[in-house]
Amino acid sequence: MAKLSDPVTILKGVGQVRAKQLAQLNIVTLGDLICHFPRGYEDRTRLVPIEKLEADRPACFRAMVMNTPRTSHIRKGLDLTKVQVADSTARLNLTFFNNRFAAEQLQYGKEYIFYGAPSGDFVGYSMTNPVFEAVDAQPVTTRRVLPIYPLTAGLTNAALLRLVRQALAVCDPPAEILPEPVRQKYGILPAQRAYFAIHEPNSMEEAELAKKRMIFEEFFVFSAGLSLMRAARAEKKTEPYHNFDMRPFYAALPFTLTGAQSRAVADILQDFRRGAPMNRLVQGDVGSGKTMVAAAAAYCAAGNHKQTALMAPTEILAEQHFASLSALFAPLGISVALLTGSMTAKQKKDTRERIAAGEVQVVVGTHALLTDATRFCDLGLVITDEQHRFGVGQRSKLTAKGDDPHLLVMSATPIPRTLALILYGDLDVSVLDELPPGRELVDTFLVGESYRPRINAFIRKHVEEGHQCFVVCPAVEENQELGVKAASVWAETLQQTVFPDLRIALLHGQMKGSEKEAAMAAFARGEADVMVATTVIEVGVDVPNATLMVIEDADRFGLSQLHQLRGRVGRGKAKSYCILTTHNRNPETVQRLKALCKTTDGFRIAEEDLRLRGPGDFFGSRQSGLPAFRVADFSCDLTTMKDAQQASANWIDAFGTSDTPEAAALRERIGELFTRTEGTMN
Repeated sequence: MAKLSDPVTILKGVGQVRAKQLAQLNIVTLGDLICHFPRGYEDRTRLVPIEKLEADRPACFRAMVMNTPRTSHIRKGLDLTKVQVADSTARLNLTFFNNRFAAEQLQYGKEYIFYGAPSGDFVGYSMTNPVFEAVDAQPVTTRRVLPIYPLTAGLTNAALLRLVRQALAVCDPPAEILPEPVRQKYGILPAQRAYFAIHEPNSMEEAELAKKRMIFEEFFVFSAGLSLMRAARAEKKTEPYHNFDMRPFYAALPFTLTGAQSRAVADILQDFRRGAPMNRLVQGDVGSGKTMVAAAAAYCAAGNHKQTALMAPTEILAEQHFASLSALFAPLGISVALLTGSMTAKQKKDTRERIAAGEVQVVVGTHALLTDATRFCDLGLVITDEQHRFGVGQRSKLTAKGDDPHLLVMSATPIPRTLALILYGDLDVSVLDELPPGRELVDTFLVGESYRPRINAFIRKHVEEGHQCFVVCPAVEENQELGVKAASVWAETLQQTVFPDLRIALLHGQMKGSEKEAAMAAFARGEADVMVATTVIEVGVDVPNATLMVIEDADRFGLSQLHQLRGRVGRGKAKSYCILTTHNRNPETVQRLKALCKTTDGFRIAEEDLRLRGPGDFFGSRQSGLPAFRVADFSCDLTTMKDAQQASANWIDAFGTSDTPEAAALRERIGELFTRTEGTMN
């Protein structure tokens, strides 16, 4: 028998070209091939009379060929083969494009099984390029449940299915990792049966059971892995802090912390007492005061003779943190330094020397903090802002600059706690679920294109009052197919035809990093009246003077993303507004956008977004930090996820250190998953 680790090139028909095609799908070994699961299935098991066929609904039917197929050469590169088939209920015209195979195979007077989707109207149906085979064909492609795989150029579904069959014939599928009591309790198929059934199910019900097994297994492995990570972290030791006198810090604040902020600070101080490295996420809505919680943690670290490193995703955000923390800490005798890539070589050298000598207690920076040249005297606390912008690798590189320092990560994207447990892995979570008093709520309105003159007048009114506006577009450049406003085109339109007397700036993701930073910094300094941008401003600089945000084609964004964008305004003392525009009249879309108009509570919005669109929307695609699962889908499988989490927690408690074959296989699988996930998971 072959092994799962053997290369796919041992299979018949896999040469250099085929191997390259498979590699495009991350299929290198037999194990990769067996674990390349179908994205869906076609149910070809039920035969339907021709008269019962429905437009655009694929179905199987048995019919006789009523004439000899005729092939016509229409033009270069286009041949048409036409034939009529019939059963006892009706006739149907079939058309094949560029398929002489059909002309040669379909014989007048013989019966075949066909599968396809009819098209047409009340005048009559026809069918294009149906799949067909002889009534006695073996193996069958009709009268079965056919798996449909993710493919790449040059690789057909049939070819991939043949390779999967080969792999399962010469190699045992992955070993069982789920204990029998778990399988019985949650109705989970055994591994051996599930791996065969997911690729060649006897029915749609069996396909669903096999898929459920794979989803449950992935969540089970991931949850067990997190539990083991937590256990390993608990074994690490660090010197507990002893100085917890926070009175000077609180006295220096021009306001009182909210209850949520105070609870988060208490969580952090408790972590500092434990004698084990802290791994905590502070998750809060836009404007909920995460920076002050981070400042409290840094103050406590400084009081215990430890340095703090705060890493921000952009230079402008780092500069903003540096300015606010310097003003807060200077009267308290705590030195703050800034370290960014755009500083001169001499500035960087001088700053690094001060850091290494221990003359700086708090260092604020960007990725410049990660370089080998940056050395700390005694790094005790690492803080990352906008958590989802940094992967595990970057976090690890920074914490490696100290002796198991405490870690505090911050995110302005409120998400339901269920998902936080998965997305943020082994982090403990503190939630800031209330806004500081005096924070102005942003009034939000949903309007159609007919309101354009009023929108433009509203923009002019805010500018004339000395304020600034954001206009957000879903695309950078024009795309006729999407039919949405593009930032580059819309900025030009506003400047030339709508507001020729105003200063219009442009910001989008295709600009160089330095250009983006410069554009945002200029807007923050008041050098432009209107900033036309893409979602690149979702995480950006604080512009207290910005009081209006217009989001074009708002239906193109998820609720959580819209809420993040809205958070760019309302940061000053003036009343602020957000206007959502859409051409879309779909009732569900309108209902979704109206939900945003009714509340500014990010957690309620997140729950609504989860219900309506699924959790993939919280961060967008690959930057999301979602684990690299093969089949599990957060938007569909939350119940299974909760069951698997509970089952894995029970397993860890009861059998976590056992040496059964299942336990050994589980530990090996955990290692594989976290290796695949590195760099994509938070």
